[in-house]
Amino acid sequence: MSATTGTEPEAVTGWDILSAADRIAGYVRHTPLLSSPFLDEIAGRRVLVKPECLQHTGSFKYRGARSALSAMPSADRRRGVIAYSSGNHAQGVARAAQEYGVPAIIIMPSDAPALKIANTRALGAEVVLYDRGREDRDALGTALAEERGLSLVKPFDDPRVIAGQGSAGLEIAADARALGIEDAEVLVCCGGGGLTSGIALALEDQMPGFRVRPVEPEGFDDARLSLEAGRITGHGGPEKGLCDAILTPAPGRLTFPILSRLCGPGLAVSDEEALRAMALAFQRLKLVAEPGGAVALAAALFHGKEIEADTVIVTISGGNVDAGTFARALDTL
Repeated sequence: MSATTGTEPEAVTGWDILSAADRIAGYVRHTPLLSSPFLDEIAGRRVLVKPECLQHTGSFKYRGARSALSAMPSADRRRGVIAYSSGNHAQGVARAAQEYGVPAIIIMPSDAPALKIANTRALGAEVVLYDRGREDRDALGTALAEERGLSLVKPFDDPRVIAGQGSAGLEIAADARALGIEDAEVLVCCGGGGLTSGIALALEDQMPGFRVRPVEPEGFDDARLSLEAGRITGHGGPEKGLCDAILTPAPGRLTFPILSRLCGPGLAVSDEEALRAMALAFQRLKLVAEPGGAVALAAALFHGKEIEADTVIVTISGGNVDAGTFARALDTL
């Protein structure tokens, strides 16, 4: 694994996030902070939930995708874009491209959730499926990009994407300030670290009393391991699991220095805890969360001994879940 450390220069600043937020204003939804006394009782503290499952395309990924396309030179954007994704980034890029009226090719694993593949196609993108075990995704994408002159939009290791995700942090700061909250832990569902690092950068200046912490599934907790080691470290596990939306082999080269400088220790939750959190989000807040989108709420509800603040703010990062998995979650009630 790479020996990249948190001492390397950061490629994104708070100013970049403010600029991205200005570019995407009027397009992204400002998702609120929701609460339930029942969730507070389970957690033993005040819990505020930011439901990015209500964002366009059902996840926070639209923020970064819209930011990336809006920052492209118009000539590059007109030629079209390409992205790799198991689903949520795919849909975000597809919608942003559709809004700009430009072509989009999304390379998705053939075993991605059927709902995410169908939604990406419905948004007008050309979906190219590949076999994880036998085909080289990067080689396939490179060939298509060169053949058609497409611009790559990475899922998290792209300054324009990180800046766009940071707009969620600006909203958290504004809404928390309106509630009179000055100190809190902010738990963020973490894959490659785009959302986590963006929120951390946004809150650094806006709410210095807040501490951001990445949350991942057990066995796929590469951000937690990397923060402990002080360098990028892979989890060494398989590529596929229940929380497909946030499974990455390691944090990004751009995101990790930000995580290292600004975030507290990572947290890891079990698949069963993620499913229970999905069920409780539905029961108490009437929200539909996907497994990867529920891990931060799971940490707040079931890992209270690892949290210090009296108030915890959690992201539900996505809600694109198939019916079978959602039914499995509801069975935990």
